[in-house]
Amino acid sequence: MPDGTKTALLFGATGFIGGLLLRGLLAGGDHARVTIVVRRDPGLAHPKLTTLVGDLDTLPSLAGRLGADDVHIALGTTKKKVPDEAAYRRVDHDYPVQAAAAAKAAGATGVFLVSAVGADAASSVFYLRTKGETERDVAALGLPRTHVFRPSMLLGQREEHRPLERAIIAGWPLVDWLLVGGLRRFRGIEGGDVARAMLAAARDPAPGVRIHEWASMRALAAGAADRGEALA
Repeated sequence: MPDGTKTALLFGATGFIGGLLLRGLLAGGDHARVTIVVRRDPGLAHPKLTTLVGDLDTLPSLAGRLGADDVHIALGTTKKKVPDEAAYRRVDHDYPVQAAAAAKAAGATGVFLVSAVGADAASSVFYLRTKGETERDVAALGLPRTHVFRPSMLLGQREEHRPLERAIIAGWPLVDWLLVGGLRRFRGIEGGDVARAMLAAARDPAPGVRIHEWASMRALAAGAADRGEALA
């Protein structure tokens, strides 16, 4: 599809990676229109941007306005914010799967999902099992292009005040050099590189399901940087 004629749909635009993705989608020349679905209107204005206020419960009412070529899903929460496992699963599993299904029904041909390293539907760890089930169920929808991104430690400046997380991030480079061979997938990655990797993957017209971990995301992000692409 020619540059500037595609349309994108983004869930999770007010989160860390989602916010970076939105900047890239609006700044880039690939998309003529970008639609975001958010719980609260962030008050952003841009000629390309359409903001829809909704969530998992109201998603069916938005069905007629979700048309797009690509759907980017950067939804998620933390156990600290949502300690109840059933409520957590609604955010981390049910909403992404239903968002992808609604986008497919509206004509989307590509889905780009943020997951986590170690995701496994058979895991005994609730977090990793939930991520794995989300990956499995999104892939089962059968969108022609399905890309899953599995970052480990996300590096970069967040708006939220998380002192412990900031301390871990600051010290993470000391850990990274120990992660070699098969452990490289656990290396930290800048949130901006994840967003760049997602935007770069959306340019690939080849069908299939692809899993992107540290090395793949870094390669995609580096290619975007070499082309002079920016997130803002």
